[in-house]
Amino acid sequence: MLGKQFHSDFCPIPLPGYQRQKVAEMRRSVRRFHEMVSRRHTVRDFSDQPVPRDIIEQCIMTAGRAPSGANHQPWHFAVIGDPVKKRVIRELAEEEEGEFYAARAGEEWLRALKPIGTDPAKPFLEMAPWLICIFGERRSKGADGRTYRNYYVPESVSIASGFLVLALHNAGLATLTHTPAPMGFLNEICERPRTDKPYILLVTGYPDKNAKIPKAATVKKPLSQIASFF
Repeated sequence: MLGKQFHSDFCPIPLPGYQRQKVAEMRRSVRRFHEMVSRRHTVRDFSDQPVPRDIIEQCIMTAGRAPSGANHQPWHFAVIGDPVKKRVIRELAEEEEGEFYAARAGEEWLRALKPIGTDPAKPFLEMAPWLICIFGERRSKGADGRTYRNYYVPESVSIASGFLVLALHNAGLATLTHTPAPMGFLNEICERPRTDKPYILLVTGYPDKNAKIPKAATVKKPLSQIASFF
C-alpha cells in the first residue's frame, strides 16, 4: 500500500516478467505494434451500444501499470456510465466550449481547429457508453491514513493516459480525448477533492457504423520530423 511504500527501505528484487527477443522477432513485434497503433483514430461519432464494464476495468488496470514519479501513481480514473450524469457533463462542457469558441480562443487557435471540424456541440458525451474522467492527484492518502505529496503529476498522468488510449484501442474501442480547461465541474460530479485536477475526459465506446474522421487527422509527421539521432 502507498503509505507503507512511501516509507519503506530500498529493496531490490530480480526483474520480473522480462522476455528477451531475438532481433528478427523484435522487428516483427515493432512492426505489428506500429500497424495496430496506426489503425487508431480519434472518433466523434459513437454508437450507444453497451460495452461490458469488465473491459473498461481491465484497460484501466493496464493504464495503472504506467511509470510515475516516485511510483506514487498520482492518477484517478472516474468512470461514468450513468445517463443522467453524462447529460449533465455534456451540458456543462458545451457551456464551457461555447465560451471558448466565442471569446477565449484566439484566431490562430480557431484556424488550427478548422480542418478538424470541431465546434461547441458535444453529443458524443451522451451517446458513448462510457466517459472516463482522468484526474491528477496533487496529494494522495496512503494506507496509514496520512496524506503525501505527489511528484511529476502531469507527466505521470499523461503517460498513464497514453497507456489507457492504446489499451482501449487494442480492445476494439474508439476514443476521443476531450481536454478543455478548466472542467472544474468534474470534481463535484465525480466526487473528487478540489486538490485533484481533471486533465482529460476520455470518451470511449464503439464507433458509429457511419463514423467519419477529418482527412487532416490522418496526416502524421514522418520520422525525420519527430526524431533526432546522435
